[in-house]
Amino acid sequence: MRNEKILSILISTLAVIAVIIMILIFAPTVIQSTFNNKPEADVGFSSDTVKARVLKVIEEGTTTLGNHEQPYQVLEVEIIEGQYKGTHVFVDYGKQQFRPSNYSLKAGNKILVSASINPQTEKVDAFFVDFVRGGAIICLFLLFAAFSIVIGGWRGLRSLFGVLISMGIIIFFIIPQIMKGNDPVLTSIIGAAIFLTISFYVVYGWRLMTHAATIGMFISLVLTSLLSLFAVNLTHLTGFGDENVMYLMQQSTVPINARGLLLAGMIIGSLGVLDDLIIGQSSAVFQLHGANSDLSLKDLFTRAMKIGRDHAAATVNTLVLAYTAGSLPMLLLFSLNKINYGLLINISFISEEIVRTLVGTIGLFISIPITTAIASFLAHYQHQLGHFGKYLGSQK
Repeated sequence: MRNEKILSILISTLAVIAVIIMILIFAPTVIQSTFNNKPEADVGFSSDTVKARVLKVIEEGTTTLGNHEQPYQVLEVEIIEGQYKGTHVFVDYGKQQFRPSNYSLKAGNKILVSASINPQTEKVDAFFVDFVRGGAIICLFLLFAAFSIVIGGWRGLRSLFGVLISMGIIIFFIIPQIMKGNDPVLTSIIGAAIFLTISFYVVYGWRLMTHAATIGMFISLVLTSLLSLFAVNLTHLTGFGDENVMYLMQQSTVPINARGLLLAGMIIGSLGVLDDLIIGQSSAVFQLHGANSDLSLKDLFTRAMKIGRDHAAATVNTLVLAYTAGSLPMLLLFSLNKINYGLLINISFISEEIVRTLVGTIGLFISIPITTAIASFLAHYQHQLGHFGKYLGSQK
């Protein structure tokens, strides 16, 4: 048992080291070929957007924009980067644009401004763009990492590597391949298979539970992909429901398959929920078997399915609430304009979200019996694996 535990730790460590080496070797090349020498985008922040520090508040009051009364501030700020670094300029916050009433600025705050030379005065003009959030996000990430390690221990640390692996493959493999004009669906399936396999074994180690979850995930991934294709064809979705797709197609130098991009998004989006459910279900099976090894294969499967049904019911509720919460401003807007809800579901971007939710939920339901059956079989017959079983890992 000690040797098996050492083997599991060794495999996980080697996997982490291999991933780090691959990132160090290939990431610079991929970043250079993917993101360098690109034309400036028409979306997001422009090249004249720079950081600035608020020196003092010059003026405060209220103003009316349209029918909306809101507070405003006039600020003296210092640009702290770029070609205008060190320049002091005046910026208004809330006089010409809508602003939240509960976020007032004070001396010492850092903001983003758009700075450029005024051709008439030949002086630098600046306009408020947004808040600087990088430091706060880093603090939250460090807090997240700390909780992962304190609560999850060694496995929590490995889960952080799993997250980095997943994001790395999405950014450095899936996105570049799609931007080269390759099929988004096939690219997403290959990328998902790679990062799921690596992250599963890095996080959970070389164990029968992980093998069962990995096999269950692959099968569920393929079935969910086929279901997504069927659903998109059935509902005649084009992929143009998201205005970002329009920007992408206008700026891309290669043809972008909008419908394939929609399918890829559905596949990747469903993986987060499937990951959680499949690992939980596989773990439940082996825990049940460990608590009572006398359970028959049928009883083990039946008991684990009861756990899976409860988990699935809670997860479905979570999915629906998550999508509804994300669409709340849009739903309020529709209610304000008294739009016919019978016609509402035919709007492309609403239909896409509905189909995405339904496909993800159906894929979730499909994954439960598949993973439970595989895990139950491996757990029940693991004692018959003989000498070969030593190389498949321990469940202790």
